[in-house]
Amino acid sequence: MSDDTSKEPEDDFRDMLRSFLEGNSEMDPAKLASAAGLPSDPAAVQQLMQQLQNAMSTTGDGIDWNVATKQANEFAGQSSLSVTDAQRTELDGALRIAALWLDEVTSVTELASTPAYLTRQQWATATMPVWSQLAEPVALSIADALTAVLKDQAPEEMAGMLAGASKLMRNLGGALFAVQLGQVVGQLSTEVVSGGDVGIPLFEDQTAALLPQNIASFSDGLDIPLDQVQLYLAVRELAHARLFRHAKWLRLHLITSITEFARGIRIDTERLEELAEGFDPSNPEELRQAVVSGALIPPKTEAQQHALTRLETMLALIEGWVDVVTAQATTRLPSRDAVAETVRRRRATGGPAESAFSTLIGLELRPRRLREAAAMWQAVTDAVGSDVRDELWSHPDLVPTPEDIDDPAALVARLQAGAPAPDEMDQALEDLLRGEGE
Repeated sequence: MSDDTSKEPEDDFRDMLRSFLEGNSEMDPAKLASAAGLPSDPAAVQQLMQQLQNAMSTTGDGIDWNVATKQANEFAGQSSLSVTDAQRTELDGALRIAALWLDEVTSVTELASTPAYLTRQQWATATMPVWSQLAEPVALSIADALTAVLKDQAPEEMAGMLAGASKLMRNLGGALFAVQLGQVVGQLSTEVVSGGDVGIPLFEDQTAALLPQNIASFSDGLDIPLDQVQLYLAVRELAHARLFRHAKWLRLHLITSITEFARGIRIDTERLEELAEGFDPSNPEELRQAVVSGALIPPKTEAQQHALTRLETMLALIEGWVDVVTAQATTRLPSRDAVAETVRRRRATGGPAESAFSTLIGLELRPRRLREAAAMWQAVTDAVGSDVRDELWSHPDLVPTPEDIDDPAALVARLQAGAPAPDEMDQALEDLLRGEGE
């Protein structure tokens, strides 16, 4: 403790942390960088120290997501290649054909903007606002729990130092979580092939996007011509983007459902207390593993499980619809089935970054009932046609339910009998969302 009686206790704590961050303590900063998921080389260590110093000086109370954006950009930038003129020409042609084929099999709205070709680094920057929105509730819960546990576990002589430092600890904990998220998004940028590849709408304006570098990597090892892979993936991406433009309520509904689920997550403070009791500041790897492995997130409550089931149903309905429409639109593509099977296997297993995201915030992005949902959409298409099928997305009350996935025949019977329309108030809201209201 300082002998300067004019200083507040939290000033002593701040000075102690600053001394560490400046390298004036026994703890090895390289080990902290490793625990944050960064390489332990001098540049990475210095970067982490600067990020934590910035968190200490932040006047706000929360997460500085600029840390995550910077981390993702730097990770993605290590392998990011520019889009070549040849790739643009090839994908321009693929998208033109894809749009024509989709027009033949679906009535959903065409896109208002030209699809974008993104580098890995551009994708990481453009999508970070959504990733941070989804992760923030869990990040704040972890930061709050860490602060509370450290206060409880601190020696009596440090109680005064910690009493007024809760905001500082939240900022530091948030900065470490943001570094982890940046690593995950940076890794995802090396895996995704398009804007809708992870199943959720990452762009606010329903923009379609393709990553030429990753499409080429996806095609490597497949005994399929690159132009056929490009065309198949272009159809999928346009179908996904068109659906969210057509059902204007869908993006807000999905993002809200995910964030509400994340807000319901509570941290296992008992596990955190166990870590704090045996915490070795010179080896913070155990704490990092607890965060990134999901060990701090306890089993879901019954209410959370119900919310997760509803969310997974919606994700399955979206992906199942895209699968059916893509299959319809690509009947002329010789290698359609081979590419589709590769996409299915890839989606079923997910990549390492996707697994890291699921443990980080407790949510898997891959729907479990995708095959059943696709079978339901196919049954509807065969029975009543694509126009009636696509009209089911016009209003939340018309979207198929889990029971419909279980029993497509009952849904088909209702549609053939004429499903009831939304009431006047619901219809007025839908018209407003479509831009038809005055």
